[in-house]
Amino acid sequence: MPSDLVLLDRGYPAAWLFSLILSLDAHFCARVKVSQWKIIKKFFNSGKKEKIVKLPQTYPSIRMCKEMGLDTTDIRVRLIRIELPSGETEILITSLLDKDRFDHDVFAELYHMRWPVEEDYKIMKCRVQIENFSGKTVRSVYQDFYAKVFSKNLTMIIVNSVQPLADLKTAKRKYKYHINITQALSGLKNTIVLLMTNPYETTCQIISNLQDLFLKCLESVRPGRSYKRNFKKRNKKFHSAYRQPA
Repeated sequence: MPSDLVLLDRGYPAAWLFSLILSLDAHFCARVKVSQWKIIKKFFNSGKKEKIVKLPQTYPSIRMCKEMGLDTTDIRVRLIRIELPSGETEILITSLLDKDRFDHDVFAELYHMRWPVEEDYKIMKCRVQIENFSGKTVRSVYQDFYAKVFSKNLTMIIVNSVQPLADLKTAKRKYKYHINITQALSGLKNTIVLLMTNPYETTCQIISNLQDLFLKCLESVRPGRSYKRNFKKRNKKFHSAYRQPA
């Protein structure tokens, strides 16, 4: 949409993608690997906080742009250096060129705004195991996918209804608390059918019981926590013979 800002992690940046976003009158802000483009490495080695440069279109990007009818000229971008508390240097690339409207200091918090989406991906992949299908046919994959999306969305609706009560309950504690999503998903999975098959009064009571249960499953949100990522760790693969019970 026009005036939207697309936040992208390190695996997404590509010159053709930036051209596509700009063609929609939108903007982008992405973290970029230092080794991805020579111009990024040069900026990283310069030690500068920020710089506006022209990002050259490579042959693969030009080919992609021509296929989609996009502009193939070099793109003016702004490079931002962010020093993380861990000591790591983060390089951001953005189409927000106006330094007066978008000061350097806003970009660390701006890029961090993608984190709730990252956490939602983790819930879908690790907690809901949306890629762990019970069968290999097209129908079974569709059934599993939509059932898990529905289950997760229904859980979050009830969780969001309880969170204000959790805030009141823990208002005097040191940290902010939120509902444990893993426990919430586990508590809901055996009641979904009951919610769909019982009369209104019984359904309301079931939801009330779930809300009481969720309110007991709280965990603290401790700011500033970080863990070193292990990029050599192999992703676990699901096997249909060892599928977790629904």
